[in-house]
Amino acid sequence: MLKRLVGGWLGLALMVVSSLACAEPAHYKIVTGPERGTYIQIGQDLSKWVAQPAGIDLEVVASKGSAENVQRMRFEPGVKLALVQSDVYQAYIDMANAGNADAGTAIRPLRLIMPLYDEEINVVVRADSPLKTFADIKDKSISVGLIGSGTAQSATTLYHLMFGQAIPEQNVQHLSNEDALAALIVKKVDVAIIVVGQPAKLFNDMNPELLQQIRLLKVDQAAPETARAKQTYFPATIRATSYPNWLKEDVPTLTVKAFLVTYDYGLRDTVGNLNHFADSLCANFDNLQEHGHPKWKQVKLELPTLVRGWKYYSPVEKHLRACLANKSAAINATAAQAAPKPRPTCSDQERLLLLCK
Repeated sequence: MLKRLVGGWLGLALMVVSSLACAEPAHYKIVTGPERGTYIQIGQDLSKWVAQPAGIDLEVVASKGSAENVQRMRFEPGVKLALVQSDVYQAYIDMANAGNADAGTAIRPLRLIMPLYDEEINVVVRADSPLKTFADIKDKSISVGLIGSGTAQSATTLYHLMFGQAIPEQNVQHLSNEDALAALIVKKVDVAIIVVGQPAKLFNDMNPELLQQIRLLKVDQAAPETARAKQTYFPATIRATSYPNWLKEDVPTLTVKAFLVTYDYGLRDTVGNLNHFADSLCANFDNLQEHGHPKWKQVKLELPTLVRGWKYYSPVEKHLRACLANKSAAINATAAQAAPKPRPTCSDQERLLLLCK
């Protein structure tokens, strides 16, 4: 039964995927993030393990981050997929609902494919800094990330939530992640806020001597600033095992969700290709978790209920829900096979003749 359920569905999906390999591939782009960030590695995994088997030549494009990705997803030819942070997506929706026509034009036609993983908020200071927790960054000079990046949105939203005000203009610098760390070390800024999924190449590729000149601030769970930040962000931990050459212990922090996003396409060929992408995503999900970036191990193949204003891309949603239903049936079949079978009831005569086992 299990083999028929799993083999039947996966066999059909893989037949479709393998047949596409012989066809002329569609040429699409996915916009991700900085070269040494996590988004670009996630995009590379999707290109190799999902798009290629689905007959799609998916070009992985670096970007400043989420806000730029929303704009490019909406307006740049060839961009069919994007990686976007949840707080950036929600900020666009909020601005659209408040009457900003440009925000509405950008966000309303966009659709979600699925949630991915949590990205940790790294609040970095110099090793000799007197600052201890997130609550200590008020009125300090801060690099919040490049304009157009998800980091910039997260950093400014986080500060506003914690302190009830915007970062003073004279205290803000919009630097790339690499430049922010360099500025931090030479004391041009007090704090660098970097949103990236662990383990990040940004930190693991750093010169060990430079790495020892910086450290991470912790979230104080008892602080009122933290309680206010949790209106949008969620508790998380940056693990010492993610950065063995840097961290001596785990660091409590906050996190933001990453989503895979597309457009509300109606053209038959595009719809068909994205449906094949969805089938391949389901069929090759184990490969992503086994061979892709470690963050894939935190991704669940599921479609949770969305908050108001957020919508899944309907054609892909149908394919993924069919996949989830088949996987659920397979799990139930496995449980049924593993369950002990009830012993047959014996009559008194069968017991006397030793016919009961």
